[in-house]
Amino acid sequence: MTSARASAIGLLAALLALAGCAGTEPYAPKAEPSFYRSLAQPGAQLDEAAAASMISGYRANNGLPAVTNDPALTRLAAQQADIMAKRDKLDHSAGKPFVARLKASGYDAKGAAENISAGYHTLAEAFSGWRDSAPHRANMLLKGATRMGIAAVYTPASKYKVYWALILAEPDVK
Repeated sequence: MTSARASAIGLLAALLALAGCAGTEPYAPKAEPSFYRSLAQPGAQLDEAAAASMISGYRANNGLPAVTNDPALTRLAAQQADIMAKRDKLDHSAGKPFVARLKASGYDAKGAAENISAGYHTLAEAFSGWRDSAPHRANMLLKGATRMGIAAVYTPASKYKVYWALILAEPDVK
C-alpha cells in the first residue's frame, strides 16, 4: 500500500470517527442559569428555589444550616418589595418597621432579619451586593435561620427598576 493511500484511509477513518461522535440532535446551547436572568423586564420571575440554593450554599460554606423557602416569609418579602417599588424608595420602614410587619403577620420567630436593596437586575447581583456588605452578610448568616422568603418587584418608572426584599428566620416552634 502506498503512503498516499494509507494517509487517505487514515483520514477517512478519522472523519468517520468524528462523524460517529456527532449526535442526531442539533446543538442547542444550554440555557442561562436563572440567577443571571434579568428581572428588569415585564413578566420576569424570580427563581425562589435558586435563591434558596444560593443562600443555603453560602450558609453551608460558613458552617450554618440550609434555609428553605417559606410561603409566609415570601409574602412578607413581596409586600415589602412592592411597597418600596410603589413609593420608589428603599426603606426598611416603608409601610411599617420590619419587626412590626413580622409580628402583624402572625409569624412566630426566635430570630429574623431582613435585607432590602434596589437596582440589582439579577439574583446574582443582589446576592453579591448583600454578601459584600457587612450588615447584609450578617443577616444572611443569621445563626439558627432555617426559613427564608425573597421577592423582587420590577417597576419600570423607577431609576432602580428592581426592588428586592429577603427575610431569613428561625421559626419559634412551640
